[in-house]
Amino acid sequence: MTTCVSPPPSLRPRRPQRPRRLLGQNTDLRRSGVWSWTLPALATRLPDGRTVRTCPAAGVCSQACYARSGHYNFPAVLARHQANLAYVLDDLGGWQRQMAAELSHERFRGGWVRVHDAGDFFSDHYLAAWLRIIAFRPAVNFYCYTKEVARFRRLVEPAPPANFRWVYSFGGREDHLIRPEDRVADVFPDENAIHAAGWHSQDENDLLAVLGPAPVGIPANNIPQYRRRQGSRTFRQWQAELDARRSEGRRARTPPPGRLKDAL
Repeated sequence: MTTCVSPPPSLRPRRPQRPRRLLGQNTDLRRSGVWSWTLPALATRLPDGRTVRTCPAAGVCSQACYARSGHYNFPAVLARHQANLAYVLDDLGGWQRQMAAELSHERFRGGWVRVHDAGDFFSDHYLAAWLRIIAFRPAVNFYCYTKEVARFRRLVEPAPPANFRWVYSFGGREDHLIRPEDRVADVFPDENAIHAAGWHSQDENDLLAVLGPAPVGIPANNIPQYRRRQGSRTFRQWQAELDARRSEGRRARTPPPGRLKDAL
């Protein structure tokens, strides 16, 4: 007769802890009555050692990202955002069902949910899951800022849900894919710079990014080191400068056609 001995509690595999609530409100979004879903900004190393890039198309924005400073770095806040990401990675179907169930609550009916206070649509599967949730909850309105231009061209623009709005935000590696007819947002040094450029600030209410006049200007956050890095440029101008330097560097490293033939 074989006796089964259970391993001590410390050695038993633990079921991952899932967030009890998926949506929250930060101070700024609460003013507008907006709920949000959040991931770690740019990239993170999860407790199990996995490194995940949550903003694949990020460019210069990563050098002045509000979600990489302040309370976002508090251990409890970071742990919560990492738990959100782990849930998506390890149980996308379970996360989708829980999100859809949470959105059935009456408080969300007719309201607005911002997809990503930090982070972005880092994979096709993840974006597709959000599109299913959005379509399943037509009584709730959803919006986002995104730099995943190519991904949205393929997966969203052909048949967008009626209750989903988005704005392409400058400062990413796919800025060159943005078209004149797209709704866009750019980060300016301050409110005066926004008005001088003839753009429209969303500072009073974040929903102006998708409901107000376009193009949309965002005043830079008052974080001294980020403001110094940005200087008097917008994110669009900053990214264009970086892209131009990289292009020049590639040309400098490429030998002229005649010299290439000689080498062969």
